[in-house]
Amino acid sequence: MKKNLTILFLFVFLSSCVGSSTKGVFGSGVSIALDPRTLGTQIDDSIMQKNLQARLALTEKKYLISISTKVLDGRIFLGGKVDQPEEKLKITKMAWETKGVRSVKNNIRIKEKFSLKKVAIDVLITSQLRTALILNKNVKASNFNIDTVNRRTYVFGIAHTENEKKEIIQESKQIVDLEELITSILLVSDLSRQKE
Repeated sequence: MKKNLTILFLFVFLSSCVGSSTKGVFGSGVSIALDPRTLGTQIDDSIMQKNLQARLALTEKKYLISISTKVLDGRIFLGGKVDQPEEKLKITKMAWETKGVRSVKNNIRIKEKFSLKKVAIDVLITSQLRTALILNKNVKASNFNIDTVNRRTYVFGIAHTENEKKEIIQESKQIVDLEELITSILLVSDLSRQKE
């Protein structure tokens, strides 16, 4: 019995390491291969993102967990929640100070009283939209990040065509509890570094 338990423990422990070993400094290899940006642009964006995340963590360790950052074509997208309005301003300033930044989209919210019901609804909305995008053959779901706060869903990423962008908006209209959709979807043809 003890031997079986040890084997089971080792199996679970070792199998949980498999997924994390494929992740590198610039993210997963699959994401890089499917990303419509050039490799150079992906590397520049990744360096900017890691730089900002490191500066946020050095400022306040809680920002590492409470603030999400994404960089696309030099544009920084911020999400999450903070306790005070001053923190939001300080984080925005730090984002603008990142070398190579072209714009900052700040979707950081000031914390409200915790409600398990609100959080559950937000998770449900995000999951429903993510599933709909994965199942939609006209959308490359891996190119989009989705975050929901207080029934407001933020979608940002890179669409290959205008039709793909419209499909995402159409899919979001099917989500019952979604109150507002805020999109920051760039088209591949709009990427500035692609034209240079």
